[in-house]
Amino acid sequence: MAAGWPDKDDQELLALIQDGSHQAFAELVQRHTERFYRLAYRYAQNRETAEDLVQDAFVRLWENPASWRPDRNSKFTTWFYRIVVNLCLDWQKKKRPMPLADERESADEAMIRIQEQRLLEKEIAALPERQRTALNLCFDEGLSNQEAAETMGVNLKALQSLIMRAKTTLRERMKAYL
Repeated sequence: MAAGWPDKDDQELLALIQDGSHQAFAELVQRHTERFYRLAYRYAQNRETAEDLVQDAFVRLWENPASWRPDRNSKFTTWFYRIVVNLCLDWQKKKRPMPLADERESADEAMIRIQEQRLLEKEIAALPERQRTALNLCFDEGLSNQEAAETMGVNLKALQSLIMRAKTTLRERMKAYL
């Protein structure tokens, strides 16, 4: 197989995928897997599960490339974030995420940091679904507020409200631990 098509943008690759190009699909997967893995991991908190969720999303794209409609959709990544988030939410409804495995570090500071991170992750996981999704898209995935709003199918003010409520709730809940 050739080295791929780094000169093609996502929309051009999707058109080639719709024509059955395995090479274009491989290029798109290579280009975006890590980004979507990070998103899935935020939901699953488990490496294998996150990998499975992302793989499932890409398999769905390969099996039904016509689901991408450039006349109806914004950027590929915005559209695909929605697919991955929906798969993650479906997975969560079926099975609660497994807790993180214990991490072994000798320094007391590292243990405190790990415990604080776990508490924060636990509180984020307890947020209402839409607030959690807004936080994950904007802060973990680095989407702009506008891109996150499009991904979630809400207007910009609604997204900003979701983020504000999530931050307020997290601030209050974390005070109890400190």
